[in-house]
Amino acid sequence: MGNQTSYRLGIVGFGNMGGAILSGALSGGILSPDSVQVYDVDAKARERAQALGANVMDDDAGVCEQSDIILIAVKPQQLSLALEQCGSGIAGKAVLSIVAGVGSTRIRERVQGDIRLLRLLPNTPALVGAGAFALCSDNDFHDGELRWASRLFASLGTVELLPEYQLDAVCGLSGGGPAYAAMFIEALADGGVRQGLARPVALRLAAQTCFGTAKLILERGMHPADLKDMVTSPAGTTIEGCAVLEDKAFRSAVIDAVSAAAERSAQL
Repeated sequence: MGNQTSYRLGIVGFGNMGGAILSGALSGGILSPDSVQVYDVDAKARERAQALGANVMDDDAGVCEQSDIILIAVKPQQLSLALEQCGSGIAGKAVLSIVAGVGSTRIRERVQGDIRLLRLLPNTPALVGAGAFALCSDNDFHDGELRWASRLFASLGTVELLPEYQLDAVCGLSGGGPAYAAMFIEALADGGVRQGLARPVALRLAAQTCFGTAKLILERGMHPADLKDMVTSPAGTTIEGCAVLEDKAFRSAVIDAVSAAAERSAQL
């Protein structure tokens, strides 16, 4: 199996992220629907998987038995039960885990038999093909499996290969980042509404401003400080706003938010 370029994928848990990964893999031509097996305890989730053309199985054990690579996409509190229900069918397989805060050692302890394991952390913009994925470099996937997994997640956004000890930091940054960014967009729009803009207009302008800023930084390789300097004219309007953000400890609050989330991830 290590030399294969195509694998049968099993998905245990079909929530938003599991669905996003499958949708991206299908649209990118990395998977064909008939090579995918899915199970979720929720009937509506199973219906979504079936609508995408995947094979919906009767249980987690059936997913494992019919797949080469298993994606564990359940919530942390559901992991032990899911792995128990996978049974011995998961033994000897390559396993991808997107379960936040649960390290490789704990996963292996709960599996019946030996597995090859690759932990990774996605984030919710993967739903629109703009995700950020951190893949654990401390893995024992075969070369072909790792290339396949990297290609799969690259079809849904950007991929970074990082040691496992850094995944808690990733959880705090890009894992929680969409929530922080959404709060900023909401607040930015509120400021516009306060100054007389209609709510739909303010939201569109705020969201597009953040989208465009991120695109500019990524595509031109700009440092955020350089972009800030482009916008802030001497004695102008923007520097007045920046001064208020500095006075309110905006950057310090964001740094503390990332740190708090990372520390919580390490506690799970």
